[in-house]
Amino acid sequence: MEINFNHNRIAELRACQNLSQRQLAKEVGTSQANVSRWEKGVNEPSIMECWRLADFFDVSIDILCGRKEY
Repeated sequence: MEINFNHNRIAELRACQNLSQRQLAKEVGTSQANVSRWEKGVNEPSIMECWRLADFFDVSIDILCGRKEY
């Protein structure tokens, strides 16, 4: 099964918490530039970064990745 990272999901979750890219970056231990690249679809976060994002937003990695099938 192919899973494509859902780039819009980070921006959606970030907006729901009224966070800037810089604030999110600080929370998950990366740079604002990385958050920007993830949201634009230029790069994808590593599995470790996905775990940190999922923990921070209190969602599953499946939610971040847009997984629809099991």
